[in-house]
Amino acid sequence: MMRVKDSSVLWMHYLSSFGREKGDTECTTLYAQVSVDACSQFGFFHIIEEKLKQIIVEKVGEPTLSYEDFTASLPADECRYAIYDFDFVTEENCQKSKIFFIAWSPDTSRVRSKMLYASSKDRFKRELDGIQVELQATDPTEMGLDVIRGRAN
Repeated sequence: MMRVKDSSVLWMHYLSSFGREKGDTECTTLYAQVSVDACSQFGFFHIIEEKLKQIIVEKVGEPTLSYEDFTASLPADECRYAIYDFDFVTEENCQKSKIFFIAWSPDTSRVRSKMLYASSKDRFKRELDGIQVELQATDPTEMGLDVIRGRAN
């Protein structure tokens, strides 16, 4: 599998609702890297060219990066979809992991962008089979580490 080291635009994926072309599976490939292969800790997805309705993998986080690195990478005034592999230890001292799907839609983002992300979320999320926890966040406090820990249990 391809390892990604920067946040440049790397892959394209068309949403099913917008006429996804056969073979465009890079977003699901990234999801597999995060959820199964542990090659990546997180990933951001961005809808570009609002008229074309394309989703790209915008950034991939290396396994050594923390949750703080993940949240610091989110843009303050633009919407994104994100996946995060959260590792934790249960009260029974068992090591576990849960895959979070986060719909980031800050209050300061454009209304048109918020509407586009909201209307595309369910169809895109269906492409990522096995999401365990979903969060909708409009500011960082709605997806703080304490919230993540609480939703993981």
